[in-house]
Order: sequence, then structure tokens, then C-alpha cells
Amino acid sequence: MSFLRTNHHSYAVRSWSAVAGLLLLAACGIGAGADADTNSTARQQSSASTPDRTLTVFAAASLQKPFTQIGKDFESAHPGVTVRFSFGGSSGLVTQLSDGAPADVLATANEATMDQATAADLVSGQPTPFVSNTLQIVVPQDNPVGISSLTDLTKPAAKVVVCAPAVPCGAATLAVERAAGIDLKPASEEQSVTDVLGKVRSGQADAGLVYLTDVAGAAGDVKGIDFPEAKAAVNTYPIARLRDARDAALATQFMAAVTGPQGQDVLKAAGFAAP
Repeated sequence: MSFLRTNHHSYAVRSWSAVAGLLLLAACGIGAGADADTNSTARQQSSASTPDRTLTVFAAASLQKPFTQIGKDFESAHPGVTVRFSFGGSSGLVTQLSDGAPADVLATANEATMDQATAADLVSGQPTPFVSNTLQIVVPQDNPVGISSLTDLTKPAAKVVVCAPAVPCGAATLAVERAAGIDLKPASEEQSVTDVLGKVRSGQADAGLVYLTDVAGAAGDVKGIDFPEAKAAVNTYPIARLRDARDAALATQFMAAVTGPQGQDVLKAAGFAAP
């Protein structure tokens, strides 16, 4: 009997030890799980505290190539930031903004159009001039009509396209016409300088008036022809933060990137001159 009692006691001790061990393991597991949940929650809270940010920039069509590069550089320097562009004729962009289109930054191809945006109470602060641009005659590589001067655009055989007077490149076209004492009879008037370039590149037109930077960007497809009257219409490009900018601080930083040394180098490489 004594032997049986001794074994029963030993078995009980071992059983309680096993139970205690299991309870300890369970407690550790719960603690580890709690730690994991805490770490996961902390990561989620950290991610939520630094949400992705989007900057919307409305810019003149002639700025497309350099601004796209500046936008990429800006995104690289600001992790989590996405820069979205809307390129087009400057006057059309101002109309979109007046109709309620959301954007943070506006860059136009002349000061008169920016003045319209300012008068419509769309702009916050004083616009900053950042580059200038000059008109150039653009022709296909084979120059089928033999254009060599501004007056050659009046040849009856020449199918010429220009910008509409309402957009900056169109206003500049009128200025050079007055300077040369000529009156062009264009086959069409386009709403952006890139549309003029597109018609010459595709062979739909024999010549057009675009910015020097547009010709440089299409090197190989077209040729540019300088003319002295272009000095009568040098366009200065201003940039401004919009009053209803959703991220005013980011808009200001982007403007600084455009006007700073790195942005200016990109713009200079595209053919733009100092304002």
C-alpha cells in the first residue's frame, strides 16, 4: 500500500508540473502574439501618419518635356509624393481652373494669361517669372515650299498653321506679324503650340510658328528657321501657387524646384532662356 501511495504522489507531482509548463508556454504565446499585434498596429499607425501626397500642376504645353523631368526629380527627392500634370494651351488651363478644376500650381506661357488667372482670384501670392521663350518657324525636314523667312509664310502655295490668338503663342504670332508688316492667312488656328507642331511633323502643313523649344524637342523630324521679327514677341513664363491648392506647402516646394538651379538646368537644356 505504501508503494502505491508513493507512486500516486509522484504521478500527481509530475502532472502538475506538466500543466504548469503548458500554462507558461501559453502565457508566452499570448505575450508574443500581443507584441506582434502591437508592432503591427504601430507600423500601421506610422504609415497612416505619413500618407502619400499628390501634387497637381497645370502647365503650358511647351513645358511638357522639361516639367516631366523636373516632376520625376521632385518625386525622387520627396518619397511618397506623386506629381500629376495637365498640359495644354495656357488660356484653356485658366478656363478649366475657373470652372473648378482642382490644381495646386499653374505655369503659363505668358504673363498676360497669368494676369487673367490673378484677376479671377485663382492665384495665391505673386507669380514668379522663371523662363522665356521665342518663336521660330518650323518646317518639315525637306522644306517642300522653300520657306526661309517670315514673309515666305505668305506664299500662296504655303499651307501654314499657327496658334489661335487667345493662346500665348497666338498672341506672339500676331505681334511678329505686326513687326514684319504682314498678314498671315493660316490654314488653321490651333489651341496649343504642340498642335501646330504636330501638323507640321505629320505633313499636314508646310510650315508653322512655334516656340524655339518645341523645335528643339522635335529634332530630327523638323527644322527650325530663325527670323529677326521674333524679338518683338519674347514670352516670359510665370509660375504661381493656386489659391485653392490642396497642399500649399508642397506647391511652394515644387515652385522652388522649378526656379532653383537644378530645375533651371533642365529648362535651359530644353532651350528656354532666362526670364
